[in-house]
Amino acid sequence: TMTTITFDTHVFIKRLIATGMPEPQAETVTTLVREAQDGATGDLATKSDIAAIKLDIAHVEAAIEIAKRDLTIRLGAMIGAGVALL
Repeated sequence: TMTTITFDTHVFIKRLIATGMPEPQAETVTTLVREAQDGATGDLATKSDIAAIKLDIAHVEAAIEIAKRDLTIRLGAMIGAGVALL
């Protein structure tokens, strides 16, 4: 899911100019802020993204526990068979 953030560049430039910043510099700062904003929004995770990842991790952890249990049972069976053969 992508969140759109509204950024009024015209108002931003006018505010920078009102504080005494020269217009060319205000336009450059505005462009840099906009580029940073555009680059950052694609990398943001939502709460539902994080919840989905946590659920995936829980499933993986459960699968690991089952695998550990199965390996313990198999190892025990092999040791028992080895002792019986001796």
